Amino acid sequence: MFDTICTVPLQSDVFAQVVHPSEPLFLIGLSSGHVQAYKLPAETDSLDDDSDDGSASPVQLNDGVNGNGSSHITSSLRRSSTTSLSESGRGSIDTFWQTRRHKGSCRTLAFNHDGEICYSAGSDGLVKAFLTETGRVVSKIAIPQSADAEDDDGPTVIHALSPQTLLLATDSGKLCLQDLRLNGREMASKASQVWTPHGREHVNALIPLPASDTSTSGFSKQWVSVGGTTLAVTDLRKGTIATSEDQEVELTSVALVRGLKKGGTSVGEKVVVGQGDGVISLWERGVWGDLDERIVIHRDGTGIESLAELPAGSGHGWLKTNDKLVATGLEDGIIRFARIGRNGLIYEMDVKHDEIDGAIGLGFDVEGRMISSGGNVVKVWTEAKGLPGGGRGRAEKHDLSSDADSEDSDVDDSSEDEEKSSSKRKKRKRNKGKDKSGGKALNFSL
Repeated sequence: MFDTICTVPLQSDVFAQVVHPSEPLFLIGLSSGHVQAYKLPAETDSLDDDSDDGSASPVQLNDGVNGNGSSHITSSLRRSSTTSLSESGRGSIDTFWQTRRHKGSCRTLAFNHDGEICYSAGSDGLVKAFLTETGRVVSKIAIPQSADAEDDDGPTVIHALSPQTLLLATDSGKLCLQDLRLNGREMASKASQVWTPHGREHVNALIPLPASDTSTSGFSKQWVSVGGTTLAVTDLRKGTIATSEDQEVELTSVALVRGLKKGGTSVGEKVVVGQGDGVISLWERGVWGDLDERIVIHRDGTGIESLAELPAGSGHGWLKTNDKLVATGLEDGIIRFARIGRNGLIYEMDVKHDEIDGAIGLGFDVEGRMISSGGNVVKVWTEAKGLPGGGRGRAEKHDLSSDADSEDSDVDDSSEDEEKSSSKRKKRKRNKGKDKSGGKALNFSL
């Protein structure tokens, strides 16, 4: 169902991925501390196809990176002149900036509500806010430390809840609320509130619950988090308002699916939770004591690394009214697709991100292309057109040359030498962030 448009090799292992909410671009955070920004060709772009004989055209690589930092790829399949770049695989993926953002690993990334600002947090104990367009840092703070922390308190999750609030979760189990000022370009150094929704267990993932109909701001004030073996719901004003029963398995990832069939006690919304045993559990919104249903994704117990709902219109021929599709990235590199509504797997849609490393990052850009990351590679996929399972031949996979390793000194204010990254990927989740590759920032008291 999904064909690989291109494969982008990276200089070190991926620790974080984030996809822009309204533009065809995404950012990658690496174990080396680098952050790299990539731009995909727009759906409205098109190329003239001058081939007259219908034969396959060769792959064309512009020595990896051309003068403006674009890595080019040409499709091996002939397309009409009206075919868009994203469908044909032609055009370019532009590395429009990259920088050494953190002294240690870049462990998590998040865009603000409109994507103008991006936030990164690293094992060096810093949170940085920077302009998405240029990468220029506009604000930074030290991750709040507490006196009883056994070790340096590294970040696990960062999420911009609204233009005024930033959520930051740490290894010690703290979930901090940081005030944002100047439209997100300045962060208060001291956390205004701190919660521990999972006790001493760090937060693996969180997702906001949509604002109520009576909300005047339109931004969420509640969110669901998973950490350790529990699910919790926290309110901006009331604190943690619900905690699930112990699920006796680690909960690793979370997604919210809306637009399902309503009926009985169902409100048509479910929280989908990835588990370390290869299962996704479905939780009815508002019923947080225990899961509602479960779908076995991998019978051998391979853990779920990432989750992402597919955009509307995806999954041609597989879905009925009110059905939704969720992509699950597994530790063994398989990406498997689960149907929510008439619950079940669509095995025919299985794809492989990597033969060795798992898909720790999954997302979909504004034009419906799937982006997966894990190990030292990023892949961009497009949904095959035609019959269910892909009505046309599978597109060939083309590797782009590695990006330049040079430091962009105009982007960031750090000039430290790059540290050697581990040859074995350290997982961002479930490792409590005990990577000691970076320094320690000044502490701010809570």
